[in-house]
Order: sequence, then C-alpha cells, then structure tokens
Amino acid sequence: MNREDQTRPGLAAQDHGKTKTSGAMQRRAWLAGTLLALLWAAPAKAQNGVIVRTTLGVPGLQLLCQAQNCTVVGALDGTLNQVFLLTTPLDPQTLVNTLILLPGIVNAEVDQVLTLIGAANLVPSPIPTILMSDRTLVPYPANSGTMAWNSYATQPAAGVVEVQNAQSQFRVTGTGIVMDIDTGVDPHHPALHGVLLPGYDFTRNQVGGSEMTDLPPTFTQPTPCDSTTCPSPVQVNQESAAILDQESAAILDTNAQYAAFGHGTMVMGVIHLVAPTAQLLPLKAFRSDGTANLSNILRAIYYGVQNNANVINMSFDTKTASTELKNALDYANQLGVVSVASAGNDGMQETVYPAALQNDVMGVASVGSTTATDGTRSTFSNFGNAIVWVAAPGEEIVTTYPFSTYAAGWGTSFSAPFVSGASALARSLKTAITQSAAAAAIAQAAPLSDPGMGHGRLDLVLALQSLSGVTGSPDFTAAAAPASATVAAGGSAIYTITAAPANGFSQAVTWSCTGAPMGAACSVSPATVTLDGNHAAMATVTLMTTARASSPPLPSPQSRPPISPWLTVAACFAFLVAFFLFSALRHAPRERYDFAAGAFLLSVSLGAYACGGGYSGGGGQGSVTLSSITLNPTSVTGGASSTGTVTLSGAAPGGGAAVYLSSSASATTVPSSVAVAAGATSATFTVNTSAVTASTPVTITASYAGSTKTATLNEAPAGTPAGAYTLTITGGSGSLSHSATVQVTVN
Repeated sequence: MNREDQTRPGLAAQDHGKTKTSGAMQRRAWLAGTLLALLWAAPAKAQNGVIVRTTLGVPGLQLLCQAQNCTVVGALDGTLNQVFLLTTPLDPQTLVNTLILLPGIVNAEVDQVLTLIGAANLVPSPIPTILMSDRTLVPYPANSGTMAWNSYATQPAAGVVEVQNAQSQFRVTGTGIVMDIDTGVDPHHPALHGVLLPGYDFTRNQVGGSEMTDLPPTFTQPTPCDSTTCPSPVQVNQESAAILDQESAAILDTNAQYAAFGHGTMVMGVIHLVAPTAQLLPLKAFRSDGTANLSNILRAIYYGVQNNANVINMSFDTKTASTELKNALDYANQLGVVSVASAGNDGMQETVYPAALQNDVMGVASVGSTTATDGTRSTFSNFGNAIVWVAAPGEEIVTTYPFSTYAAGWGTSFSAPFVSGASALARSLKTAITQSAAAAAIAQAAPLSDPGMGHGRLDLVLALQSLSGVTGSPDFTAAAAPASATVAAGGSAIYTITAAPANGFSQAVTWSCTGAPMGAACSVSPATVTLDGNHAAMATVTLMTTARASSPPLPSPQSRPPISPWLTVAACFAFLVAFFLFSALRHAPRERYDFAAGAFLLSVSLGAYACGGGYSGGGGQGSVTLSSITLNPTSVTGGASSTGTVTLSGAAPGGGAAVYLSSSASATTVPSSVAVAAGATSATFTVNTSAVTASTPVTITASYAGSTKTATLNEAPAGTPAGAYTLTITGGSGSLSHSATVQVTVN
C-alpha cells in the first residue's frame, strides 16, 4: 500500500456535529456568533497563522473563512488534505477558540514559532587548538572517491560510539533516506554531494534545500584557505566554530540574521559520518536566524514521509505541545519511519517536544566526545527520562560546514544525528525496521552514572548486535537448483543461484560461472545482487550450448605406410620379367635356370617390399626399432593442429631413419614420412585437421623397421561435445566467497 493511501487511525476527521442533538448545535452556533462579533470588533493585526484539521475539504474551509475573516493558505499534510494553514489579521488564539466549536473542525492550534538557538551550548573560549588540525584528505567512506578531512573521518567522537568498528564488523555503511528538517545544506560540499538529494525549501516554496540562498548577493564567500591563511577555527555562531577567514567569520558571528547559518550542513555531516552511504534529504524549514514556523515543520514531515524517507532527524525543540506535531509523527511511525530529536540545550530537566513524544521519537541528550568525558552529561544538555531515550557525543563534533569547509559544534543538535545515522545502519541489517524496533536496538547502550540520561550512551556495536538474527559476523550462503539437468546440444540449461544473508549481511554479491564445456557459454543474470540483511536474493544461471550436425562416415583405418609409385611399378615390372623368364626357360640348361631363379627371387623381394615389407635404413642395425608415437595435444577443435612425435628405441643409423605415417581419416592429414636424423632418437611432425560436425577419434599410425605404433587424436566439433560437465557458480563480496555446483549432461 502506498504511503499516500494510508492515514493514522484517529487522523481521519470526524464530523462531531453529527453526534450532537439539535439543541446542542443551536447553543454552539450562538456561542460562535458571539465570539465572531468580538473578533470583528478587535483591531486588525498582521497576518497570523492557525493550523486546522478539518473534514470540510478546501471548498468548505474557504466558505468558513469567508465568515471568519481568515484565508486558506494550503494543505500541510501533502496528499492527505486534512490539515491546513489559515492566516488571519485577528488574534490567532481567539480564532482557534472559535474554530474548535464549529462543525467539521477536528482540531485547531496557533502556528507557533520554534528556534534552534539554545541557551547554554556556548563555544568554549579559547577554542581547542587541535580541533580540525589534521586536514589531510582521506577517502570517506573507505575505498570511495569521496574525500574528507581526516579530522572529520577519524574524530574521537566517532571512536566513542564505535563508528568504524560497527561499519567493519557488520559490513554496513547505511541505507535508505535520512531527512533533516533544518536550515538546509550546502549542496556543493565535496564530502556530501555524492549522497545529497535535492530536497525542498519550505521557507520559499521551491525545490532545493540549499541554505546558501539565505546569504545576500553582497556576501563575500570565503576563499579556500590552508593552515597558513586559516591556522585555527574561529567562532561563527553561538554553538559552532569553523575554519574560515576572520572577516567572514566575524560577519556570521555578529549578525543575528545568521545566528544558525550552517546548522543544517553541520547536522547532515554527522549523519554522513555514521552512515556514509545513506542518502540525505535536506528539508529547509528554518531560516538562517534559527527560526521556523510549526506549519513548515509539519509540511516537511509529511513531505519527507510521502517521498520515501526512512529516518527523520529533528535537531530542534519547543516547550509548547502541539497536537498536530504529534499527529504528524504518529503518521510517520505508522508508515515505518524512524524519528529522532534533540533533547535541548537549556541544561535543565524540562519537557520539550518532539523529544517527549517517546512513542514516536527517540530524544537524544549530549555527553562528552572523548573516552575521558563520554560518560559525563554535557553541562548544556537537557536531561530527564521523560525526554531522553539515549545520549550521544555533543561536544567538539567535527563536521561539514558551508563553503566546502569544516566546523566543530557543541549541542544536542549534533548528538541527535548520531542516532539518526545509527538508524540508517540498523536499516542495513533490517530493511523493514520500525520505530519501536530501532528504539529497542538503540537502547542497548553503554550505562551512564548521570541520572536522567535514558538508556545510556549510544554504542553502535551493541545496537547492531541486538537486532534479531545478528549473533556473529555478517556472512552469506550460496545454493543452486536444480542439482542437475540434461540438454541437447544447441539447447540451454537453466539453474537458480540463491544468496541468503547470515547475521544481517547486507552487501553486494557478484556472481561468476566456470566449468562450461567447449562450444558453450555460462552466464548469470543479474551478475550482482544486493542483500538487505533479512531476505535471500536470487539470480538465473544459463548454460547455452551450440548445436552439432551429424558426423560424416569415417574412412577405414590404414595400417601400412604409403608405397612409392616408382617402387610399385618397378616391382611389378620385375615380377613380370621373372615370370616370363621362368616360363620360357623352364626347360633350359642348368645355367639359365639358375639365372631365372635369381631373377625370380629379386622380383619377389621387390614385390614384397611394395606390398608393405618396407625398407629400413637401419636394417643393418636390427636392434633399432620404433618405440612410440605421441600427440600433443591429444584433443583439438576441428581445424586446429596437433604436434606428433615419433621415438626410436635407439639412435638412428648414419643415413637417418624414415618413419612412415598415415591417418585413419582423410580430413586429417600427416606427411607420408618423417625423417629421424642420424644419431637422433626422435623427430616431430604436424597433424592438420579440418572442421568436424561431431566428436571424431582419428588414429595416427607410424611404421619403422617392421614395428607399428598408433596414437589417437580426438577432434571436437564447433558445437558443444556430448558429455557430463560440472558448473561452479561462485559469489564474491569483499573477502568473502562461496560457491555452489550443478551438473549438466549434454546429449
């Protein structure tokens, strides 16, 4: 269900007039008329805001305002159209008292003004000289292209709440959208630009949450400076000190119009410190002087929730309760949005909102930012378990500042974003985490001795460990199905590979596939899946094979070496001569008979040689024979070649040795013979092949000195050979790697 389609039970407006008797309605109408007369008699004032919840809709509310001397400005609750801002020149509280008596008006309250400026969070004097002293640029987050000052990335406050340990141990850097209702942000800050969303400016009713628009055109922005031109931070307002040139810093510090300038950029920087890959949504409801109308804060809450924000950071407080502020945060809670607020900077035990709305909000107090002070409440921090859920560092917090520089801040305004960032980390382990689940995890905190500090000091490792199923180091498993498949050449085999998270694993897993047979390709889609810490992710493995044609008939193997044509002719001629001589001289004298017999024996010898007896150059050395024939490689794709080697049992004689060769397939050729040099024991030759349409074994035969040896060359077709194969699908994530295997049989 879309967020826009949901409303909180109780938010749906009801027509109270329908439940009253006619007499009661008449009494209310009479009272409203009397109050209206008093309103008209009052002198006109500047326009004042009134927030109303109604069932009348815009037309009905406009009609009502015609009688009540008010103007309908617009809806505050986005697509819900139940909460509206009215303006009036009359006393707003008197108008509120009138409106709540009228039918169709569910609630009405004055549009109060809130301020970011605290009473006790003062920048210490002198400012610590070591603040922001290490300006070395380092990648943040690690292994990214985004650079930040080392004083920011490795500051003591990050160590106190175990930012680096939590990110490393659980392999989380934050997911989702964290919205900050504040003064806006410097949209060009190099440390933030990679995760910043455009946002919205409710003070100007325009897209873009930049706080730089509050500066006048005549303001001279400070130029980038180094440790020589800007050797130390200077105060820029009551609660922060920044690396700026003295002239710009003095203008910002002494002008009340800029009393809170930079506040939003600083808060965003703390969220980014904890959860550097979470997206940041700047919602500008506060002006640079630190003031905001409640109506704009309500608009920001509904806007953020209806635009998919997952966490709301509210580094502000008010002592005046607001029904509509509670309604808005109830709405956020019901839609699974986590809300965080600062406890305030009056150094008192007092009730402030929204921190006191503990069913919807985690209120955050401030403690020191070093190991020596992290257990001590900051003197400026409000306290009391009615408003404090947990504490976090709030002193000397190094963070981002406008003009692409850095600042250090004091205040619970900078404690709250530690918890907002923690909520984004928790969401990396448990995507559907709710306000109550996040609060329960954050409550697993380091104990504090100071009373009124809620559950203790934020500890990110303890918080993440407490989430359901997180009992060890995050990891994942890999499994593939089905275990085996059979496919005809030219077809495809399909498998499913599944990565399942263990211990809240929420990182990307990249797949690869090995073991595909010749003429086949194995692929995985999608090649990368990202786990959310709770749910498995699947990908499809496809083995695509190549078709084969029928195998042509093979010629009969040849077992004898080829016979030279001249030798065959000579042998036949000699045989014929001997035959005729023997026939003619059968009855001749003894001498002629002996001659004929000799000729006959010579013919028979030549014929025997032509018929395969052969001639060995080493015939005089009868001990040297053919020892072996080998091929390398023994398997090739048709069209490729292999190298053959013939080896004799000893050194070839002085004239060398001719080893005769033959192939069982006409498409696979070898030379008719190969010469082994005198004194050598072996010689090589080349086997040339042609393309085949089926797996083809070819016999290569070598003959020498009456000895015959054979070797087999397997020729594979361009298509996928038949056989059984094992595919290995491997998933990798950082140093982690897990594999699953499947079998495929190709027919």
